[in-house]
Amino acid sequence: MLFLRAFIIGISIAAPVGPIGVLCIRRTLANGRLAGFVSGMGAASADMVYGAIAAFGLTTLSGLLVENAFWLRLIGGIFLVYLGVKTFLEKPSDKPAEVSDGGMGRMFLSTFLLTITNPMTILSFAAIFAGAMLGQTTGSPLVMVAGVFTGSAAWWLTLSFGVGVLRDRLTQVHMAWINRISGIVITVFGLYALTGIL
Repeated sequence: MLFLRAFIIGISIAAPVGPIGVLCIRRTLANGRLAGFVSGMGAASADMVYGAIAAFGLTTLSGLLVENAFWLRLIGGIFLVYLGVKTFLEKPSDKPAEVSDGGMGRMFLSTFLLTITNPMTILSFAAIFAGAMLGQTTGSPLVMVAGVFTGSAAWWLTLSFGVGVLRDRLTQVHMAWINRISGIVITVFGLYALTGIL
């Protein structure tokens, strides 16, 4: 079944623990399951955009993204370094954080922008979809995009609620170390992205 195959592709693209995964885990621990899930949905939405570009064969747009890979990586790398340093320096609160709708919107947008500024993602999607589309009907691209988005969203839902189970067991000391480790990891990803454009 095409949808199931696309669903699995969505999970496989979202599951590797990169800077977005670290960021969502940290936000889940600091702000709760909903914050982590909303952050993950930003990444899932970016995956859906790239999936649509690859599935529907929008070669002009995909070519434009690849041509501007330098600037996209530069912006994404700088943003990651900023988030990493900010996370490292942030002191854990002694009470549960209350995240407003505006805060949720910023969390969604930040992970969406971080994911969408990785032009290599389009190449991965293009290769995956090229193989998965063999022998399929003309209506398949829409089904595949829906499957990828649903698979990615399912992964972020599982991750945020799974990590959320640990939240109440963590002390201030634990949270401080989580902030430091998360900050270092995110910063390293950002520096790696910046060195990759040289």
